[in-house]
Amino acid sequence: MGKKKVIQKSEESSKEKEGAVASGKSQSARQRIENGRVYIQASYNNTIITVTDDKGNVMVWLSAGSMGFSGPKKSTPFAGSKVAEAIVEKIERTGPVNVQIFLRGVGKGRDAAVRSLAAKGLNITSIRDVTPIPHNGPRPAKVRRV
Repeated sequence: MGKKKVIQKSEESSKEKEGAVASGKSQSARQRIENGRVYIQASYNNTIITVTDDKGNVMVWLSAGSMGFSGPKKSTPFAGSKVAEAIVEKIERTGPVNVQIFLRGVGKGRDAAVRSLAAKGLNITSIRDVTPIPHNGPRPAKVRRV
């Protein structure tokens, strides 16, 4: 077994180590972010919600598939609302209070997600639909010669 060594720590060295640990924490852990963006991507197969700060740095994201929904249940309004509720729980301490919402896609979960975010107490400053819209499409096939 051997003898146990007891090391006496001085107060100065313990304070230096605590200061080093405190300065190594991320910025989001130290202060609360007031403004942010919420991106809701609602496809026919899944609903993904991403929360970022004003600069675009991702703070947290969550999808219906990662919450345990599988198959066609991932794209339902119920799954979209549950994902939004879980996102709000994750960002309660550090996350933004005032958010801009950017909607993308045509899935069923997009409206339910926005309603859940509003019901959970986030202050929604704007809602924008950034769904990509095709304009003129691809070049048509050449005329067939028989």
